[in-house]
Amino acid sequence: MRNTQDGYLLIFVTLYPYGIISGLQRITIIMISTIHQILARYWGYSAFRPMQEEIILSVLSGHDTLALLPTGGGKSLCFQVPGMVTAGITLVITPLIALMKDQVENLKSKGIPAEAIYSGMTPREVELAMNHVLHGQARFLYLSPERLLTERFLTALEHIKVGMIAVDEAHCISQWGYDFRPPYLRIAELRDRLPGVPVLALTATATRKVVNDIQDKLRFSQYHVFERSFERNNLAYVVSRTENKTDRLLRICTNVKGSGIIYVRNRRKTREVAGLLARSGIRADYYHAGLDPREREKKQDAWKSGSIRVMVSTNAFGMGIDKPDVRFVVHLDLPDSPEAYFQEAGRAGRDEKKAFAVLLFEEADILDARHNLDLSYPEPEFIRRVYKALGNYLNLVPGTGRDTTHVFDINNFCNQYDFKPVMAYNSLKFIEREGFIVMNEAMSTHSKLVFNARKDDLYRFQVEHAAFDPLIKMILRSYGGVFSEPASISEAELGQRLSIPAETVTQLLTRLHQLDILTYVPRTDKPQITFSSELIKAEDLRISPQFYHERKQEAVQRLDAIINYVSTSNRCRSQMLISYFGQSDSRRCGICDVCIERNKANLSELEFNNILEVIKPMLKAAPCSLKELTNACPRISEEKVINAVTWLTDNDKIDVVSDGFFRWRSGNEDQ
Repeated sequence: MRNTQDGYLLIFVTLYPYGIISGLQRITIIMISTIHQILARYWGYSAFRPMQEEIILSVLSGHDTLALLPTGGGKSLCFQVPGMVTAGITLVITPLIALMKDQVENLKSKGIPAEAIYSGMTPREVELAMNHVLHGQARFLYLSPERLLTERFLTALEHIKVGMIAVDEAHCISQWGYDFRPPYLRIAELRDRLPGVPVLALTATATRKVVNDIQDKLRFSQYHVFERSFERNNLAYVVSRTENKTDRLLRICTNVKGSGIIYVRNRRKTREVAGLLARSGIRADYYHAGLDPREREKKQDAWKSGSIRVMVSTNAFGMGIDKPDVRFVVHLDLPDSPEAYFQEAGRAGRDEKKAFAVLLFEEADILDARHNLDLSYPEPEFIRRVYKALGNYLNLVPGTGRDTTHVFDINNFCNQYDFKPVMAYNSLKFIEREGFIVMNEAMSTHSKLVFNARKDDLYRFQVEHAAFDPLIKMILRSYGGVFSEPASISEAELGQRLSIPAETVTQLLTRLHQLDILTYVPRTDKPQITFSSELIKAEDLRISPQFYHERKQEAVQRLDAIINYVSTSNRCRSQMLISYFGQSDSRRCGICDVCIERNKANLSELEFNNILEVIKPMLKAAPCSLKELTNACPRISEEKVINAVTWLTDNDKIDVVSDGFFRWRSGNEDQ
């Protein structure tokens, strides 16, 4: 008998009503029963989504496992459910701080203790979180990758029983992935310290090359992949080449009922497009990462509740927002990669009802996309200049700054050092990807505080410093648990209850912070930068020319793939996307713009392929007349052969030569 921390007893039964079963079968039956109980008790679901159960059983059996599940496929349950079964804590490594905070709050709301440690937290907050972990008061510990192998964490790790390691956004570990992050490479070092602990890696987007690289980098004992088909039978992909995006967008928002998301590249455009829609009578709003946190939350809630129908946003919107009834997602600018597009478009139709993913583009967009890619890779020497200027701007000297957080105004920074904002921003993003800094924008929605002084010491302080006594008493009455973990507070509410201005509350709390009575973290609406490591000399910032070139070439190839996607008008959109990720056995979706055009030819996929199989070699060998083509297909009606030839001509697969003969267009091999 094995006793789990959740209180479930895994009893190894010896009897089975239909005969003798093996020990492995008994264990599997018990595991299945247990994980279904946990799913129902904590998440309220009666059944798992496709492949979740298999993934969970795999990791519970001790196998290193890679799970490829499309956006909205329920990746988090694949480690949260087994984390409730295994003895010991589950380490969850993810680069998405906002998503990390959301999941920790969601777990706590279900009565499951969880903690998170990420760049931007105060030393006191980190200390309290680690104390909860060390004292067995957490089942899950979420970590950002740059905090994973700090000396403090590694020391604590010696006293923590770890049952499982979950690596979310696992494509970040691959240098061939679209969002490679060097700190992820150090995850494998944990395996030396935690022998025998299984790893569950999860991602929604990975090519064959990346799938293998993930398993190699994480030192899988053997390749072990669970992969759901990337097919979305209810999602109609549409590409529309148009010089009037505004008119096309208005028609989509008018004709397609229900809620939608419109993705644009920059913040200014979010406001402009939302304003245009609102003036046309469509309930629309805009969203980007630079908004006040409370405003972002308010906009999200309005969209999720349906009071706002359409959200116009940068790619900051959608991550972790589970709204199943999104009927359309429109991209007004070219995405950087098929991975990014597949993830964003996949936020439509999660309820498995008909939905649309529409990409509007014109030729100028391709030139803009290539230009933006060049801007995304400033020259290494310029990146070093920006890094040196950053240290000077924040008054840091080499060897200092680790784990410090600074308010950062990029416009002021660029004005002071005469940088172009887009070049400086992309340089900072490159420095962030290398693991030196973390950029965030107003991570906290409220001010926070926690008492450092013990209760008896605090009482003596109140007696000796009467001016602080009313505020301290009010905090203790208003907020619970402020000696054990940070509490979100409102200076305005405290001031109202004490009949003093909020500014006075802020001043008193700041003074108490300086006296080390409590730790006070004022809310900020400004972007921040946290140093993940000590500032080094700019000339020591190593940027390998070969590595830099390889990274840029990978980005060029991904952009070429998305350009090919929008430029191709003769292959099923779903098949194109799915084949990019290495799944080649899919059928035509029948509902994308390409398939609908082909359907107009009144041909089934089998009929079309049979005709193509006969006439394509003929047309490649020499020009042929329509009569020759129809005669070559005696078992297929002449009308259907003519329909196929017409479709191939309309979609630029074959040319009509001057004497009325047809020939296959040179270099055009795709169906």
